[in-house]
Amino acid sequence: MPTSSRYFGLLPLLLAAGMLAGCGMFATAPSPPAPAATPSYDLVAAIRAAGDREKSIIDVNPLRDPGVAALQEAAQSDERAGKYAEAAAKLDQALKLGPDSPDLLQDRAEIAVRLHQFAEAEKLAHQSWSLGPKLGALCARNWQTIVEMRLQAHDAAGAATARKWVQQCHKAGIPRY
Repeated sequence: MPTSSRYFGLLPLLLAAGMLAGCGMFATAPSPPAPAATPSYDLVAAIRAAGDREKSIIDVNPLRDPGVAALQEAAQSDERAGKYAEAAAKLDQALKLGPDSPDLLQDRAEIAVRLHQFAEAEKLAHQSWSLGPKLGALCARNWQTIVEMRLQAHDAAGAATARKWVQQCHKAGIPRY
């Protein structure tokens, strides 16, 4: 009898340990962040409009290798046809030929937006800005891309900061009378 009473004394302890172990089986994992809602406007159109609005005295147009220019034009054609993956592939090819080209990097960022690759788009826009003229239309497109990507990430403070940088892309001309 002494042996069986020892087992009955351990039984509640074993049951309690089993119940606690079972609780861990049903623990809920933290929910992933909510995906960004599809905006009610065209993000790329907003980015390009920022560049179009920019009427700085500064306008940088780099000389372009004909092969790179052909790939860039083909990518634009693919984008207009809604073939975003093909446009991305062409721009990636062009970037292999001219990896430090700020305008190619920005074009690729805009295609990344079309492909909903928002983190990649923001990274490319930053890279384009760091290599680019830091003034004018390209600068405005860079920072507007960052504005839109911060909004997609639900980062209102980051978007507000980026909006200030969009305004700093402007270089006013000398008034002439």
